[in-house]
Amino acid sequence: MNVEELEQAVSKLPPEKLAEFSEWFREYRADVWDEQIERDAKDGRLDEKIEKAKEDYEAGRTTSL
Repeated sequence: MNVEELEQAVSKLPPEKLAEFSEWFREYRADVWDEQIERDAKDGRLDEKIEKAKEDYEAGRTTSL
């Protein structure tokens, strides 16, 4: 199935099925994002950002949530 066929199939879903699909896709994208973050952290790609965040925190350049 190519993207155009997928778009057509999604556009033909009734509202309740579109809502179901949308929720599934949201969760799927969140899982993919989590996996990417885990790979980046494991591979050290976030180390520089983590150190910068720690420095900013220790220097008082952050705000409370």
